[in-house]
Amino acid sequence: MEEDVKLESANSEVSSAPKLDRNISVSEFSCNCCYDILVNPTTLNCGHSFCRHCLALWWVSSKKTECPECRDKWEGFPKVNILLRDVIEKLFPDTIKEKYEDLEQNPEISRALQAFNKYGNEQNQSSSREGRANQQRGGGGFFSGVLTALTGVAVVLLVYHWSSRESEHDLLVHKPVSKWTPEEVVLWLEQLGPWASHYKESFLLGRVNGRLLLTLAEEEFSKEPYSIESNSHRKAIIMELERVKTLGVKPPQNLWEYKAVNPGKSLFLLYALKSSPRLSMLYMYLFDYSETFLPFIHTTCPLEEEDEEDIITKFIVSVALSALRGNPDVRDLQDPTWTQWREFLVKYVFLPYQLLAEFAWDWLEVHYWTSRFIIVNAMLLSVLELFSFWRLWSTSQLRSLPKHMWGHFWKMSTQGLFVAIFWPVIPQFVCNCLFYWALYFNPIINIDLVVKKFRRLETQAV
Repeated sequence: MEEDVKLESANSEVSSAPKLDRNISVSEFSCNCCYDILVNPTTLNCGHSFCRHCLALWWVSSKKTECPECRDKWEGFPKVNILLRDVIEKLFPDTIKEKYEDLEQNPEISRALQAFNKYGNEQNQSSSREGRANQQRGGGGFFSGVLTALTGVAVVLLVYHWSSRESEHDLLVHKPVSKWTPEEVVLWLEQLGPWASHYKESFLLGRVNGRLLLTLAEEEFSKEPYSIESNSHRKAIIMELERVKTLGVKPPQNLWEYKAVNPGKSLFLLYALKSSPRLSMLYMYLFDYSETFLPFIHTTCPLEEEDEEDIITKFIVSVALSALRGNPDVRDLQDPTWTQWREFLVKYVFLPYQLLAEFAWDWLEVHYWTSRFIIVNAMLLSVLELFSFWRLWSTSQLRSLPKHMWGHFWKMSTQGLFVAIFWPVIPQFVCNCLFYWALYFNPIINIDLVVKKFRRLETQAV
């Protein structure tokens, strides 16, 4: 039998208003699960209210964070509706007291409430950790924003400065040798090595321009005004002169000259090796074997008897003559041995960025600071990749790794196709900005990302 209660209410604003009387029954405060009076009523985001023990039993059986009636997801962790609870306890004190006594004698309900409250405590702790992490990221985000803005301005200014410098050094890789001035001939001679600077004054005194340079033979270099007594020096000059005659221009001998000859390819390799080194190396093996892959594997995985300086020289020659198809005399690098393949495949699978660092290490003498930026960035990218695998391992999502790999492959393919289509219409200045950003400023951004990853690990460990 339901307990009837008389509720009287009056309008406080209008004293002459008539009093309202009505009967309120227990059924108007019933739970939508047990259809009995609400005990510790818990209201969800959707507006439906349930007994707390009923909601706990539902969660234990279904493991779903949704309303038992309308199936809407709840956000956060549901709490007791204190106002509704106080009203029910004042209106129906005897019924609530009997209900509490019955619940205390039910062990199943006690276990469900204990598990439900434990889940709520874990949710609250996780929310507090995320809040602290967001505060830290908020400070870091401001720092990152200021850093990004400053580096963006620096990129524009430095690109303009470097572009003007590159135009001076890269002129010979585009200018026909027959049109070289004596000063440009000396510039070409100095780039052969430190030893060549000893003959700078001799070439200037002889006023050797590009047209005269093409007519010189080896025996003439031992006579006045050149007076090159070293036989090895004469052979080195003649060998490089033959390459210049073959190409018609100066072959690239450093990163900047290679970028000037192959602007699209250099930008593609820079971003592709940074974003997806394994796919990029596979691309080099399938589509750019002789000009890029062979020098790369011989540099990163050399044989013990090979001379590293000779490898670098061969690499410069091979990339410079990439436009000459079907000329086997200039591509004299041998196919890798099984020892080289074994070393390369192990690093390819587990440490792809180490291959990039080892390649940059061999160019330290040519590009002192640039090689160091590449090595540091390779280390940071290795750490970020390790964090990604750790996240998959810790969240038991290793089974989804093939799906992630396929998604990454599809993303890289579509981006590569998009760049290939719109590359001809992109201004060179924009390409230079992207190139120098990835080369010099991307390591700074990656440092910030690595710091955030470590901070997140610290907050999760607390």
